[in-house]
Amino acid sequence: MKQIIKPPFFEIGVKNFVYGDAVLEMAMAADEAAYRYDIDVLFIAPYTEIRRVAKNTTRLVILAPYMDILRPGRGMADVLPEAIQDAGARGVVINHCERPMSLPAIRQTIERANELDLLSFACADTIAEARAIAQLHPDIINPEPSDLIGTGSTSEIDYVQQSIHAVKTIYPDILVEQAAGITTGSQVYNLIYAGAEGVGAASGIFLAEDPITMMREMVSSVRRAYNDLQIVQ
Repeated sequence: MKQIIKPPFFEIGVKNFVYGDAVLEMAMAADEAAYRYDIDVLFIAPYTEIRRVAKNTTRLVILAPYMDILRPGRGMADVLPEAIQDAGARGVVINHCERPMSLPAIRQTIERANELDLLSFACADTIAEARAIAQLHPDIINPEPSDLIGTGSTSEIDYVQQSIHAVKTIYPDILVEQAAGITTGSQVYNLIYAGAEGVGAASGIFLAEDPITMMREMVSSVRRAYNDLQIVQ
């Protein structure tokens, strides 16, 4: 059965900032933070670490960074959906700016993920692209402007609210994350408070002086912002 993600959530993109034991160390710390603050933490693990992370954590929602749409059989060097699922992934990232895809390929990958009850986490570079991808009904859309990734500057609140509206008017059940340029807990707080259902970070965590402390700060900010938002609503 497909994993159900409940807002608010936080997403950690490992990319290739760390590898080996350092991935597992972050994963285990994130797993503890997910329990402590009672939020779902999505963990985009390198392929080589998916199984080990899955075996050593219980609360993390592990995503693969990409998959192909082939089926068991031939396909040297392709990423088999059944294989990432067997390793412990509960979903897959689609159309990240570092691995862009055409709309037909996005559609096929979402359909293939649905066959296996894998979450589809789709990235979009613009509001227009988010609107187009929303028509394909992924589980989560991350409308992050690629020119902000790694800059320390986050999307303006108007962009956040417009991108959420663009997706929700098509399918209200699609979860909308905000990411790109996030380097502090206060940025995480502001985005959740502005209406984002989830926030994600990669370089903002792994390039910090103390990555685990930064991750904990960001996860706690998700919970704090969401709780504060409930009070005023």
